[in-house]
Amino acid sequence: MDMKTATPQSASPVNDSRNAADFAVSLDRLEKRFGDFIAVNKVSLAVGKGEIFGFLGPNGAGKSTTIRMLCGILQPSGGSGTVAGFDIVAEPEKIKEHIGYMSQKFSLYEDLTVEENIDFYCGIYKIAAPRKQQRKEWVIAMAGLADHRASLTATLSAGWKQRLALGCAIIHEPPIIFLDEPTSGVDPISRRNFWDLIYRLAGSGVTIFVTTHYMDEAEYCDRLGFIYRGEVIALGSPRDLKTRFMTEDIVEVLCDRPQDAMEFIEELPGIRHAALFGQGLHVVVEDAEKAVPLIESALAAAGFRLPVPERIVPSLEDVFVSLIEARDREESPQREVAR
Repeated sequence: MDMKTATPQSASPVNDSRNAADFAVSLDRLEKRFGDFIAVNKVSLAVGKGEIFGFLGPNGAGKSTTIRMLCGILQPSGGSGTVAGFDIVAEPEKIKEHIGYMSQKFSLYEDLTVEENIDFYCGIYKIAAPRKQQRKEWVIAMAGLADHRASLTATLSAGWKQRLALGCAIIHEPPIIFLDEPTSGVDPISRRNFWDLIYRLAGSGVTIFVTTHYMDEAEYCDRLGFIYRGEVIALGSPRDLKTRFMTEDIVEVLCDRPQDAMEFIEELPGIRHAALFGQGLHVVVEDAEKAVPLIESALAAAGFRLPVPERIVPSLEDVFVSLIEARDREESPQREVAR
């Protein structure tokens, strides 16, 4: 498949004839302005019920601001949308009753025990007494904390704290969960276990809306949205993004001394940039058919041992960087004219 068949401007909401009520989240040209600063700029997207939707973007791109509007915490400056069937402008309090939210900052009370934290959240969500014990036992079992229910939360490992925080966020069984950088600061095994829980929840029909900086985690999502400078610049499944949303080709180069090779390759014609990737390099090029033999012959002539350049399907990290750089190149002439 030709990777140059689409451009970053191809980003658009899902084309679907269903009504907004058929989606867990539906946004139409959502905006948030702080004075003259536009934090979220006409964002449109739709997230299906039971879908795991990943929201990716660099720091300051508008991810958290968007989530705060979806959770009924911030009032939008323009546009419209629904979450769990409720209007984000007119019914923010209704939205809060029907969602779970977990932030990257640990949100539980460390001077309370595991069980006391769960009791506290049962009170916040007004869970009736007959149901409270059943939900409490579910959280303890889900988090693997049966032997630590009387332990102070401060003494738990990061992975256990994470699962406990998730359990408290969904103790009222909301149909939608918003997770803002939920695995920040935990080890890889805990991250994998956490995603196992996410898959189980999605399998039961719960919608997951998650922000993450980990590109391997983005692969777990059904669909992804890339946001940059307040605008959604690409929407699609991980496979779609890697095959349709690239304006350039990716060449993998395996050779000795990849750090030295990277500086050498970037001086060649037709090369956008190169970056270390594992034990080799990922090189962004204008045309792989021309670049592969050029890179191979140039490295061999420079004394690099057995260089093996090959065109590959880009990683999500490649796509992410390429889309952002393409948007910067597109906007650069506009900024020059405006000066």
